Amino acid sequence: MTLDYSSHPSELVEGGEVQGVKKMVTVDDLKKAIPAHCFKTSYTKALGYLARDFLVVALLGAAAWTYIPQLESRLARYAAWLLYGYFQGLAFTGVWVEGHECGHMAFSPSHRLNDFIGFILHSALLTPYFAWKSTHRRHHIYANNLAKDHNYVPPQKEEYAQSLMFNSNTEKLEELTEDVPFVTLMRIVMQQILGFPWYLLSNITASPGSLYRKQSSSFLGNSHFLPSSTLFRPEEAHLILASDIGIGIVAYGLYLASLRWGFSAVALLYIQPYMWVNHWIVAITYLHHTSPQVPKYQPEAWTFMKGALATVDREFGWVGKHMLHNIIEYHVIHHLFSRIPQYHAEEATKAIMPLLGDSYRQEKQRYFLPALYEAFTTCQWIESDQVADPKERAYWYKAGPSPPPERSMGKRSWT
Repeated sequence: MTLDYSSHPSELVEGGEVQGVKKMVTVDDLKKAIPAHCFKTSYTKALGYLARDFLVVALLGAAAWTYIPQLESRLARYAAWLLYGYFQGLAFTGVWVEGHECGHMAFSPSHRLNDFIGFILHSALLTPYFAWKSTHRRHHIYANNLAKDHNYVPPQKEEYAQSLMFNSNTEKLEELTEDVPFVTLMRIVMQQILGFPWYLLSNITASPGSLYRKQSSSFLGNSHFLPSSTLFRPEEAHLILASDIGIGIVAYGLYLASLRWGFSAVALLYIQPYMWVNHWIVAITYLHHTSPQVPKYQPEAWTFMKGALATVDREFGWVGKHMLHNIIEYHVIHHLFSRIPQYHAEEATKAIMPLLGDSYRQEKQRYFLPALYEAFTTCQWIESDQVADPKERAYWYKAGPSPPPERSMGKRSWT
């Protein structure tokens, strides 16, 4: 049995009006402004994009395997392999994004085809398709809800102060200086390398309220890999097991490939670009939802519309448009209407921008590393804007030094 995740979050969550736009608009107002064809998926376009991605992956792999070993200079070979890893990492990420589209039923008109292709694509990149699909769907339903979101739920003042062993005079938190640049850079590198696999293992950065049951103290109890994990309903267990089997098959295939061609070949051709996929997944998601421009909300103030609009579209040029399938440039529309396919995202975004006014947030800076550094230094904790009415209150990011690394959901290294 395949569970139906096709309902759009706006159909499941009440609430929709947001202040700060040119007029009070609802999800229905935005939907009416978008051309009807933007909501339609196409077998031809979907399979065409996927075939193109496969062709790029195959050509890059074949070229690297054939020509890089022929370079006489060791330095030239090292440089060529590094370049291969970077560009193949972009191609792999494009494939991962296609799997992400499948999880939202935005790939093709067929739900079965979407799940079949999504399962293959994500398993090939060591991502548990059905497990991730389940939690990612709830991230979309409860985006930027401090009690229920699955992604990048930041600490509030008291928790942040405790993490720094700063248990008194919390009013002085904003006077603390930031980390030295080298420390910040090392923390960013650690986040980019370990962030995604550690999230899958421990549900790190999620709110405890995102769980279906009481938080588990066992190692995999809150993970994306255990069928009985607190993340999933009992009726999802067979899908979680299927995700694990898919990853197991791919891991075994990589093991056999290393026996046949050597571990170094597998490391250079697959593991290296796979690490870039980890980086892009973490960096893209982090920057969409972490910015001084975007608020977070407590449940009494949160609505689906507020949460969906509390994200940032970022310009990434040709690579973002053609290799990463618009996932960076048009994330706001993706949160509002997650079943709009990536090839209609630009048109749909332009259709709703006049209605959203200043509530549409966009950053046209194309340099990802400076953006990561800015987010990492200016977005360490959140504080309420002190609006009297709790239903109108928002929480905004504040700067400060990095807290100790988290080991698991809600557990940092001092505990």
